[in-house]
Amino acid sequence: MGLFDNLAGAVLGKLDSEQGRMAQVAMELFNQNGGLSGILEKLKDGGLAEQAASWVGKGENLTISADQISSVLGSGAIAEMAAKFGITPEILSGQIAQHLPNMVDKMTPNGEVPADSGNLLGTLLSMLK
Repeated sequence: MGLFDNLAGAVLGKLDSEQGRMAQVAMELFNQNGGLSGILEKLKDGGLAEQAASWVGKGENLTISADQISSVLGSGAIAEMAAKFGITPEILSGQIAQHLPNMVDKMTPNGEVPADSGNLLGTLLSMLK
């Protein structure tokens, strides 16, 4: 575990259990999939380009289902990540489906993926205030 991961873990540990768990899930999700750009690319490749574009754009965010999350990210990856956090894959994919649109929206305030889109920790902390 690197210095950034240690720092992130210390900061996230200060949040209440639900917020902290979701922040950790988000960090893991983005780390495993190549950051914001990687997640958006997976969504596009998985037939969810319209949803992904709505989250980046300035209009209303389209929803995504837990089944769509499992399909795009892979049920095996979801199960593995869920086990790390002590929850079921169904709960995890549901939580990702609930929070991912808003997270991507917050990370793209100007309607485009910023050059510093890797600043996930800062984005998460601002969202959890």
